[in-house]
Amino acid sequence: MTEFKKYKCKVCGHIYNEEKGEPESGLKPGTLWADVPGDWVCPECGAIKKMFAEV
Repeated sequence: MTEFKKYKCKVCGHIYNEEKGEPESGLKPGTLWADVPGDWVCPECGAIKKMFAEV
């Protein structure tokens, strides 16, 4: 069983949940953080992926 993690945007506090993904951004449920494209941005504030930290 995969242990899903969550990542929080350091700019606005948006949480990326690997288990839920971001279907609105084209990321299916179960998409691991390592598999999120490098050019993906926060759907709330537009921050780059590097601005997220594991929680």
